[in-house]
Amino acid sequence: MSRIALTLSGPPSALSASPERIRAGTPEFRRSNRALFLGGFSTFSLLYCVQPLMPIFAREFGLSAVQSSWSLSISTAALAIFLLVAGIASDSIGRKPMMCGALLMASVATILCAFAQNYLQLLVMRGILGVVLAGLPAVAMAYLSEEIEPTSLGYSMGLYISGSALGGMLGRVCSSQLTDVFSWRVAIAIIGVAGLLSGIEFWRSLPRSHHFHKSRFDAATIAAGLRGHFRDQGLRWLFLLGFLLLGSFVSLYNYMSFRLLDAHFGLRQSAISAIFSLYVIGMFSSVWVGKLGDKFGRRRVLWLVMSVMLAGLLLTLANTLALIVVGIACFTFGFFGSHSIASSWVGRRAKAPQALASALYLLSYYLGSALVSSAAGIMWGHAGWNGVVLVLTACLLASLFVSLRLRTLAIATPDLPAAQALSLQSDNPGA
Repeated sequence: MSRIALTLSGPPSALSASPERIRAGTPEFRRSNRALFLGGFSTFSLLYCVQPLMPIFAREFGLSAVQSSWSLSISTAALAIFLLVAGIASDSIGRKPMMCGALLMASVATILCAFAQNYLQLLVMRGILGVVLAGLPAVAMAYLSEEIEPTSLGYSMGLYISGSALGGMLGRVCSSQLTDVFSWRVAIAIIGVAGLLSGIEFWRSLPRSHHFHKSRFDAATIAAGLRGHFRDQGLRWLFLLGFLLLGSFVSLYNYMSFRLLDAHFGLRQSAISAIFSLYVIGMFSSVWVGKLGDKFGRRRVLWLVMSVMLAGLLLTLANTLALIVVGIACFTFGFFGSHSIASSWVGRRAKAPQALASALYLLSYYLGSALVSSAAGIMWGHAGWNGVVLVLTACLLASLFVSLRLRTLAIATPDLPAAQALSLQSDNPGA
């Protein structure tokens, strides 16, 4: 049994001596939210700054659309693979040191991408970025679940994800705008420097862990944790949901750039970057939907926001730019809201080791980004945008099935002190 579980099952006197979890409205809550907002911002800006540059890579290096998408897929695949390693390593290294180191090393790797002499070198550096960056998302969800008071968790997770939305937006917009003015190399270098500055503020602001207990690597404990998480009927559905959600989201933005650059629309790179500013909608929806989940219940809210996501996808089939923009906006709103609900739900359901549950969710999440976007790219080559929409519609219909399946689950509570567990069982709208 993990040391976390042993601590929480200890005598009442030990539990009462434990520091209180961070509550909304306190200085620690503001500091932790500021730090994790910056962490989410930097993760998505460093990871996705190459997405609008794929047509440029295709032209400069003589690549197909699918080959140019490898600049993103290799990072997300490497990140997914190393999430489990990072989550396990954080049990020995600590949550805050792992996240700070990940953010700073990923920023350096991004700066080095600007000096790549060929596409292979760029892919190698993007792969390294994915490996080192894994330490932040793998641990951030676990940190919040351990340190934030349960009734504030949805709001706090929503703020973290809204930082991701802002980072995804500015990473794409800035890389497009700076490329139009200078070059893609200058754009990527500037984004890497911005990541370094965010990493410094992240280290300065984030409160140290009070409910984390270091433990040595124990293969038996990890194996037991894996079995426990996959036996939980809710968690395994949530893992699948993460796979489908991010795979759909990344695919839409990957190939929408190619669609809007073709002769029918003929938009410039800078004009397409304005469409990426729709990410700001995700900043709103992740926080707002996260609070709705805390208030009315995740099982009651999730399927509704996913329906909005599907409706937005279908609107992009139009040949009118205005309708396409509305469709992307609805799709973005639904994605960030759904991700906010699903990720906080993992934190509420998971028993120790919680970092492992978070890593499993994110492993599925980022693998979906790599695999679904590759499948959508193949369909783009055969059937254009209609083929992409066909793949994503199948993913979202499967996601809706999962969300409806989750509505039937019995409520599970994480490893919490007895008083908190009873409170969650009796006042469970956030379940």
